[in-house]
Amino acid sequence: MTRQRYITDDVLRKIKQIEIHTRRLLRSALVGDSRSAIKGSGLDFDQIREYQQGDDVRFIDWNASARMNNLLVKQYIEERSRVVLLAVDMSGSADLGSTDTLKHDIMAQVASVIALVTSMGKDRVGLILFSDDVELYLPPGRGRAHTHTIMEYVFGFKPKSRKTDISTALKKLASIKQRDALVFVISDFIDDHINSSYLSVASRLYDLVAVRCLDPRERDLPSIGFLPIQDKETGQTLFVDLRNQHGVHDFLQERIAEQNKLFKQYGVSILDVANNNSFIGDLIKFFRRRMRY
Repeated sequence: MTRQRYITDDVLRKIKQIEIHTRRLLRSALVGDSRSAIKGSGLDFDQIREYQQGDDVRFIDWNASARMNNLLVKQYIEERSRVVLLAVDMSGSADLGSTDTLKHDIMAQVASVIALVTSMGKDRVGLILFSDDVELYLPPGRGRAHTHTIMEYVFGFKPKSRKTDISTALKKLASIKQRDALVFVISDFIDDHINSSYLSVASRLYDLVAVRCLDPRERDLPSIGFLPIQDKETGQTLFVDLRNQHGVHDFLQERIAEQNKLFKQYGVSILDVANNNSFIGDLIKFFRRRMRY
């Protein structure tokens, strides 16, 4: 799989830019420390405090209690140990962009930001790249080198197939069965054959979030007459009559509404990512709330 990861100067530039921007937002206190104070043994000593009803008596500090003539307990800090899984769509439909940025780059930025924030939170992150098959699986890990590997893959990986089958990613997720994982499926979800059985299984196993990355023209097309459109996955060119603006608009909106209904049915959260300057900050805030950082 490594041979399919093309690390060009442009990929390295994108990685550097997204890392600088994300870390700047993190330093702005958008995301706090992932460690939480708990009653019990942990990794680091935090403080001595007064005993409260329900505290474990094993952690009473008898020497300090005797000196202060008050019952005191030791409190520790424990790291979270949650796993984040990223399932990223690498199919041909991502190579579309009516602006300066392709959907592929938006998806890669989304995956990179989540990987970076996960790393800063000292949790583990894994990666699935899919088209109509699972192209790559990188097991969960932590550390800067691991995070950079993920970023290099999402920006520089060249899939074998151009087609889409989201069910293959859901099937892979069902087979992993990673306990207590938060899963982000990052795609444009232009797939009319999402297997509801696999979606049902994945949604029961994981805290599942569908991150939908659509180009503005995939939500609404201008009324400009006949327009030649090439299917990025099949190479087929079709002529679409955009004079019936309501018909095209209704079709695009119905597809989104059907997806929303399907995801709601199985308890899958939906996060729509717009191609604008604020989406990274919005994404970090969403991630922080979901991980309870």
